[in-house]
Amino acid sequence: MPLDPAYLLGLPPRVNRHAYTERDTMLYALGVGAGADPGELRYVYEEGLIALPTMAVVLAYPGFWQKEPQYGIDWMRVLHGEQSVTLHAPLPVAGEVIGEMTIESIVDKGRGKGALLTSCRQVRNASSGELLATVRQLSFLRGDGGCGGPSSAPSQPHPVPLSAPDAELALPTRPEQALIYRLSGDYNPLHADPKVAEEANLPAPILHGLCTYGIAGRALARLLCSGEATRLRRIDCRFTSPVFPGETIRVAVWREAAGRAAFHAVSDERGVVVLSNGYAEFEE
Repeated sequence: MPLDPAYLLGLPPRVNRHAYTERDTMLYALGVGAGADPGELRYVYEEGLIALPTMAVVLAYPGFWQKEPQYGIDWMRVLHGEQSVTLHAPLPVAGEVIGEMTIESIVDKGRGKGALLTSCRQVRNASSGELLATVRQLSFLRGDGGCGGPSSAPSQPHPVPLSAPDAELALPTRPEQALIYRLSGDYNPLHADPKVAEEANLPAPILHGLCTYGIAGRALARLLCSGEATRLRRIDCRFTSPVFPGETIRVAVWREAAGRAAFHAVSDERGVVVLSNGYAEFEE
């Protein structure tokens, strides 16, 4: 069936329960490159283990739900456009969480121009009901323009200054980085199989966008929070270009008001912006 905006916006929350262990927390951190720096041992070692805040993106993850026929989405033409995580409390290093995902908005850009869909997932501690994180994702539905949804302009992403950044940090990725990250739940073969990458007109498998996002989160913790990742409160960004495993990701920050900063990330090897319109909130 074709995409029906009224139907999608009226759906009840999609609920997922997710039990995870300390091993899963450490595996996620390794997947986004933590551990090489001694200051990040706390994210990959069981003694005094701390969960990286960007791990919220994989907790109670609903999977590639756009592929399911009841949603009527041309899933083969879906692109992950933007990502936002707001932290309300420190993530437990182990336990069970409940995720409730709703479709918040659909913007119809017109036939042949696609549509924008924003989904929101609230992640709660299953035992206490405490709200841990709000995870928003904007998807570009390239094949679903002209669906009849609202045509109002989407919210504008955070601007990045044209001036020189206040600080930068370059973090390397490993050639097998995507093969580690996928073990946290995203098994899209585009990130592992050279044949699938070739079919997608790519020279090699690419890094998951959310892996790049997690690497940027590590950089923001060091640039803005003296390495204390739990002081990060919000990270928003737009995905603008893929990263190939083995490349170096350079994150630049511009401090704005107290506890707020703009950022972007660049592939050092290709000089291409891979994350744009970045916005972070943090405890000073």
